[in-house]
Amino acid sequence: MKFILGEKKEMTQVFDEKGVVSAATIVSAGPVVVTQVKNKEKDGYEGVQVGFGTRRATRISKSVQGHTKELGNFKVLQEFRAKVGEELGLERGAKIDASIFAPGDLVRVTSTSKGKGFQGVVKRHGFHGGPRTHGQKHSEREPGSIGGGLRGKVPKGKRMAGRMGGTTITVTNLKVLQVLPETNELLIKGAIPGRRGTIISISEM
Repeated sequence: MKFILGEKKEMTQVFDEKGVVSAATIVSAGPVVVTQVKNKEKDGYEGVQVGFGTRRATRISKSVQGHTKELGNFKVLQEFRAKVGEELGLERGAKIDASIFAPGDLVRVTSTSKGKGFQGVVKRHGFHGGPRTHGQKHSEREPGSIGGGLRGKVPKGKRMAGRMGGTTITVTNLKVLQVLPETNELLIKGAIPGRRGTIISISEM
């Protein structure tokens, strides 16, 4: 299983050998450092924990500093469920860079979408709003009745105004168009949720 952490950059266009253009997202992928290898005997499952990026030691808890003491102060620690025997052969301190992927690979991408703050039902859920005529004055973007027919109670799961965005989103079956090992960048077909600088988890389908 291939996996890596990265940081979203900007979007661009990529032309293939036939001249067909595709929109692509540039991801600064890795390198990541293996901070822990988990196995079935000790942990009950197989997995690999990796660290990505750097941050000041004053912003990292003492327990995490002790866990990664000789490897560095990482911005993000994340775990991937993967078999680490002969398939990967990874051990603590090993480095993984963008060259682990190849053009044509299908990947699963997980990131945090852009936060849009508190929004009404028209923007958040696509409601049409109230009528614009016949004596209406301030109901263009109102939700309308929210509890009619239920003894005045609001049903659970009712679509209403609230905080929008800032959620974890996973997009599957995205294609790796190009791999640039000299700059540790991946060009992934299509759009990836999140703003520039968002931490992205990339794993093989």
